Amino acid sequence: MKKALSVIGAAAVALGSSADLRAHHSHAMFDMTREVAITGTVTSYAYRNPHVFLYVDVKGADGDVKNWAVEMSNIANMESRGIYLSTFKPGDTITVMLNPLRDGRFGGNYTSVIAADGKKYE
Repeated sequence: MKKALSVIGAAAVALGSSADLRAHHSHAMFDMTREVAITGTVTSYAYRNPHVFLYVDVKGADGDVKNWAVEMSNIANMESRGIYLSTFKPGDTITVMLNPLRDGRFGGNYTSVIAADGKKYE
């Protein structure tokens, strides 16, 4: 009986701690009912987990340049879509379709990207 309780206890601890590994933030910060296009110049490309990020300078109608933070998925998902470390480089002009941040900051969750070479990634 003691051994069975020990096994059950160990299993409970293992399952409880693995929940942290599966934890992920929600997409509630993004307005998933809207999709906007931005075109600009890549300033930085963070190819890392848990999320790949593109940072893009976008010139507004008023001439002001804003740096947009574009959240992508994890490296494995990006590679399954053909996006690699070498896909984007600072200075590249790209177009990103994204679900914008709800709070009005300059950023969003990408839905597709047209790279400098014209290739579309979804």
